[in-house]
Amino acid sequence: MRVAINLLRVAVFGTFIGHGLFAITVNPSWVPYLEFWGFSSDQAENLMPIIGGLDILIGLIILIKPSKYVIMYAIAWAFLTALMRPIVGESWLAFIERAANWGAPAALYAILYLRKK
Repeated sequence: MRVAINLLRVAVFGTFIGHGLFAITVNPSWVPYLEFWGFSSDQAENLMPIIGGLDILIGLIILIKPSKYVIMYAIAWAFLTALMRPIVGESWLAFIERAANWGAPAALYAILYLRKK
């Protein structure tokens, strides 16, 4: 069980570090996702490094010492950011392709907090 937990922690870490680094460098393809929520293009570009820093922090916390609430945040954030793809007009396949982004933290949460002790 410990091996599965550690693999999931590494998977979540990789997902959040990778996305965080893309956001810090202001990935232009992500601007429409923030514009959907009413941010201007300039505001989106200014907000992305903050979001990226938070993603990196989440990844590090889950790798070093997972917290129930941080994992819950990771599930919700990854699910909603994957769901943004079809909401802004991309294919549902873009959402399905990202199932592991929220599925890995969901599995980690289930193993750590939902199984019977």
